Amino acid sequence: MYIYNVTINIDNSIHDEWFGWMKTHIIAVLNTGRFTTAKLTEVLVEEEMGGKTYSVQYSAKTKEDLDHYYKYEAEKLRADGLQKFGDKMLTFRTELKLIKEFYPLKTSN
Repeated sequence: MYIYNVTINIDNSIHDEWFGWMKTHIIAVLNTGRFTTAKLTEVLVEEEMGGKTYSVQYSAKTKEDLDHYYKYEAEKLRADGLQKFGDKMLTFRTELKLIKEFYPLKTSN
């Protein structure tokens, strides 16, 4: 599995508008058919620049799905947010490859 992580710092002055838009944006990204799930999380670090920081983690089954998203859909979807929020939104992206998931061992009582 591959995780496409987008971290966003959003200025307080547009936070509520951005948050509402972000919910529909996540659905639009999922509707490309390249991702199986998305998780929206708040980053619990106080930034010197202010604002609030969030992370969205999109899960893709294959690297090919991720590459297809970059090639055919990402630019249009990114442009929408930049057009709406401009310099009030700072983003950076990371790609992660899941190596192994670990779970606690169950013990019997």
